Amino acid sequence: MEQLPGRPGNLTPEQEEKLRKFWEMFLHVCGVLGVDAEAEMETASETVSKTGALGSEKPKKKRMSLFKKKKDKDKDGNASPKVPAMDSIKENDPEDKWGENKAYLETLATHSPEQIRATIWTMVKHDHPDALLLRFLRARKWELHRALVMLMSTMNWRCSEAHVDDEIMMNGEEHAAANEKSSDEKSKKLAEDFLAQLRMGKSYCYGTDKAGRPICIVRARLHRAGEQSEEGLERFTVYLIETTRFMLNPPIDTACVLFDLTGFSLANMDYTPVKFMIKCFEANYPESLGVVLVHKAPWVFQGIWKIVKGWLDPVVASKVHFTNTLKDMEEFIATERLPTDLEGTSGYTYEYKEPVLGENAKLKDIETREKLLQEREGLYEEYESKTIEWINEADATKRATLHTERDSIAKKLREQYWRLDPYIRSRSYYDRIGVIKPGGHLDYYPSKIAPTATNGTAAAVAAGETAADDVD
Repeated sequence: MEQLPGRPGNLTPEQEEKLRKFWEMFLHVCGVLGVDAEAEMETASETVSKTGALGSEKPKKKRMSLFKKKKDKDKDGNASPKVPAMDSIKENDPEDKWGENKAYLETLATHSPEQIRATIWTMVKHDHPDALLLRFLRARKWELHRALVMLMSTMNWRCSEAHVDDEIMMNGEEHAAANEKSSDEKSKKLAEDFLAQLRMGKSYCYGTDKAGRPICIVRARLHRAGEQSEEGLERFTVYLIETTRFMLNPPIDTACVLFDLTGFSLANMDYTPVKFMIKCFEANYPESLGVVLVHKAPWVFQGIWKIVKGWLDPVVASKVHFTNTLKDMEEFIATERLPTDLEGTSGYTYEYKEPVLGENAKLKDIETREKLLQEREGLYEEYESKTIEWINEADATKRATLHTERDSIAKKLREQYWRLDPYIRSRSYYDRIGVIKPGGHLDYYPSKIAPTATNGTAAAVAAGETAADDVD
């Protein structure tokens, strides 16, 4: 399948130059680039506007240095270095829909360069590092400063507010199942709310649409305002979005969200989680939506849609399509790929498989995890070093060679992530039924669903004992 524009491997000369500048700004904030690049950073935007064709003019060679991370602390304390050209960022900008400017400034003030670097590298997971940064550039129409603000705001949300990787994805379903029996009422309630939504299949992923995008089906009739806490709803939403990320098979980098409004009534409408979902996709998971299908919307939804559409970015709103019949749906999804309750002929009906004892054994192997993280840190540094060479190289032919070398390291990062994955991420329903397989392989339509085991044997085999090839 052909790569879409603005993605790794399909960039115009102008877009590639923007990406180089964006990496420069990002590495500066992380304390990886030295101060010698500051003068160039201040005039980056002016250079872009004056040259018009960014690839037509050879960039000036800049002196850059790779700092010693972990050993050297910022002399000014924990505060991260500011990008010189970002001094004009104002906290209370009326056009700042999601408060990203404030989050950006707070992040610089409260997080060290190492913390910022570590969190953003953790965001990469199995993705190509360029692909992650390009999402933010495309979302902000290739405006470097706005893209950096958005990236930093997302980083702050992930680590300081949502605790995406250290709690939601690390703990997962098995931890929630254990907490259902907790004596702590808050923990018990959160666990019950989280698992209730999984068990009923309020939202779940199944198959792909005609463009190859994984489909997330939201059955609105199963929601009742107040049944789950706001925090429980948000954790479930983030968990499903993050899990769906693992079902993106490059060059596919967006998903299809299908809102099934069959049997929907006003009793099912709840604006708070809708607003949170919009914020997730617009502010924290940019360029993740390929298409949104609203199926069988009743007449009462017309007034609701007018309100919701007013909250949406025009680009997101343009991706929304209404379908009323199976024939309408077939424009986007083949009938044989639809579940039974959507009049499909796949024969699939969602049925939740409970966590199995032993499926997360590797999460307890701290020694192996640390070895794998140390190995991954080496790949991060290798990629950063090669990126600095790529930024600094004026010769187009040599720059292309360096870009190829960066791609090679990105491939290593992807492969290494999947060895690390079972040590940092709790197994999900989609791991248990065989959609997400070891090594990151995907089977959107597994022929056989692994039976639920009670003794942990099946899960232990699936998860595997720590193997020698997990650590090089």
